[in-house]
Amino acid sequence: MGRPGKTVTGFSIGEVEKITGIKAHVLRYWEQTQPFLRPQKDEQGRRLYTDHHLDLIFRMKYLIEVRKFTLEGAGRQLLSDLSDKGGSSRITELSGIRSELLDMYRLLQGSKNVFKPISED
Repeated sequence: MGRPGKTVTGFSIGEVEKITGIKAHVLRYWEQTQPFLRPQKDEQGRRLYTDHHLDLIFRMKYLIEVRKFTLEGAGRQLLSDLSDKGGSSRITELSGIRSELLDMYRLLQGSKNVFKPISED
């Protein structure tokens, strides 16, 4: 149970599926096999992914689809990348860019209803 007044924001699993192109059942499987990819859940038990989770998911997708890693190998590589301090400035820069893009996505999702055409009845 959450504390009163505490608000948890994030992306639902459906939103993450749309943003990343990775099916929800695959995301749930990744959660089971990769300990660093476990999103917080709200009071109703729905997953709430953060921007950091999206960064990890995009990196996992790249390693698996482009670099042809196995899921386990991609997880090990990602942990190695995260612990490597030499590449952290590049990762930080890319995370900032991705955060800006996600903010724009949220803004567009919020304004989607504003631009709906009015139906003539």
